[in-house]
Amino acid sequence: MKVTLFATCLVDLFHSNVGKATVELLERLGCKIDFPEAQICCGQPAYNSGYTKGSKEAMRQMINTFQEAEYVVSPSGSCAFMLKEYPHIFKGDPVWESKAKELAEKTYELTQFIVDVLQVEDVGAIFEETVTYHTSCHMTRLLGVKEAPMILLNHVKGLKFTELPGKEQCCGFGGTFSVKMAQISEQMVDEKVCHVEETEADYLIGADAGCLMNIGGRIERKGKPIKVLHIAEVLNSH
Repeated sequence: MKVTLFATCLVDLFHSNVGKATVELLERLGCKIDFPEAQICCGQPAYNSGYTKGSKEAMRQMINTFQEAEYVVSPSGSCAFMLKEYPHIFKGDPVWESKAKELAEKTYELTQFIVDVLQVEDVGAIFEETVTYHTSCHMTRLLGVKEAPMILLNHVKGLKFTELPGKEQCCGFGGTFSVKMAQISEQMVDEKVCHVEETEADYLIGADAGCLMNIGGRIERKGKPIKVLHIAEVLNSH
């Protein structure tokens, strides 16, 4: 099965290990990985900030880049959801609406792809640590991927899971929200860090690099010993 990787900006710039883990994991599961270098930002930050016209330029680039892909897989629920929003954004456009729909229909978040398309629940991972899991807003509320991450984590050998209190609460990142509303965002992430501490877990796991960067940065600034990992890194442990 040929899979085209949509790495996302944050993985490309800050979390390259997540990209590597994603590729290695999918290859172990029998996928052939393609990485088109023409991919850029999906346009979400600009679009959510009201710059619709400018963001569409990036979206057209992404649509053209992935036009020949069989499956587009991303280690980010937020960015995967953005590609699925393209048909709505280009609605009524005689040229781009159908192209946007084609891309949306073949786009998947990583854990969603593994469970729903590959039909795999146990990837053979071993991770003998105590962990908790942060459910990101876009991935759960908008993309609707809730069960796949937990199904995969439940099959990781040696992993001890503890539920995160207030897991449905936003971490305060929200893309440009954390910049425009920094004081509110800080209070939200502080609350999230407190909940993570309550679990007494050694690792915080998540599936969106933005959330992990936000929470992880706050954990580091507060000098807490909790480590932060993307779920791809855990599933690739063996």
